[in-house]
Amino acid sequence: MATFVLIHGAYQGGWIWSPVVTRLQDAGHRVLAPSLDGCAERSSQVRPGITTETHAEEIAELLRYEDLTDVVLVGTSSGGMVLARVAELARERIQRLVFADALALFNGEKIRDIVMGAAATDTEVSTGPPPGSMLDTLKASMDPDLAAWAADRFGLHPVAAFNQPVVLDSFWEQSWDTTVIWCRQAPNPGEAHQRRCAEKLGASWHELDTGHYPMLSTPDELTNLILGG
Repeated sequence: MATFVLIHGAYQGGWIWSPVVTRLQDAGHRVLAPSLDGCAERSSQVRPGITTETHAEEIAELLRYEDLTDVVLVGTSSGGMVLARVAELARERIQRLVFADALALFNGEKIRDIVMGAAATDTEVSTGPPPGSMLDTLKASMDPDLAAWAADRFGLHPVAAFNQPVVLDSFWEQSWDTTVIWCRQAPNPGEAHQRRCAEKLGASWHELDTGHYPMLSTPDELTNLILGG
């Protein structure tokens, strides 16, 4: 039995991993897929000061309080930034890293340096797509009923994660057992960005012919890669 901690991306919550969680648990593994501070069912807690680093500190503390070791840490989209900082903070607890169509920023970079285009909904503390606007994007790569279920759950994300430079003191200088998965149909974060990550870390490289949400559109294939297949 292995332990998997799944980190969601922007506008999402732990809910997005549900198909993968089910498959991993059916295979006998322990799985945690928390919603990050200010996201999904925790959106009422959003406030200034929530950053990539505070999200990472939260996950690192989760690993500590749950006494988790030999963890396979999986991140998607902006969750890749959180993953990198968690790995740095909890090095002794990490077995392997999986970037699933994920952002992997160098120290001092910002999401806005990599992903262009402003979100349609912005507040002082949150940013994201307007309600319901994700439906067409999701329908392009998955069953309409599943797309509708997911679109109804997308929300806002703490804005500092987009606007503030990431802090990674030593992540890129360390050696990690890493898997990088690029989704060919996703415009962001894109192949070049993810190949940079794979090359820097000496990671194994995999491709899925789907959009940016493989945990929904191709959960069997993604689960197999997360398991090291």
